[in-house]
Amino acid sequence: MGIRFCTEGNLIVIVIEDVEEITELKKRQKQKLKKKKSLKKKTKAATEIQAWWRGTLVRRTLLHAALSAWIIQRWWRLTSESLLQKKRKAALVTYANTERAVVKIQSLVRMWRIHWRYCQVLNAIDVIQCHWQCHNCYTCALLRGHCVVTATHLQFHIEIINP
Repeated sequence: MGIRFCTEGNLIVIVIEDVEEITELKKRQKQKLKKKKSLKKKTKAATEIQAWWRGTLVRRTLLHAALSAWIIQRWWRLTSESLLQKKRKAALVTYANTERAVVKIQSLVRMWRIHWRYCQVLNAIDVIQCHWQCHNCYTCALLRGHCVVTATHLQFHIEIINP
């Protein structure tokens, strides 16, 4: 127990305090402070745990989104590469068919020109043979012929050899 004197002007106030009550009051205040500190620590710990868990959820969601985007990108690259290969193949087939047709036409034109020149040579031979057979002295001489067909013209040489 303790006695305190307070003077406020002319009035003297005597306060008698119980030391045990003050000690107990201080203990209670300390406990309240400890509880507040403990509550703050628990709140802080809970906040940190919640932040960690939310971060984990966000990272998991972002990872899932990134993997999904990667899968879609991979599929698109394969699909676009496949389409590009198909276009290239179609262009190559078209080119090959065009070239084949051009070569075929060139071959047919060359064959027709050679056939036409060959027919000219045969007609010339027929004319020469016909005139030679009508000649009086066909037993007196021999014919030697030579024919050269080139891409631009026809050369035909005939020699009459008297024995």
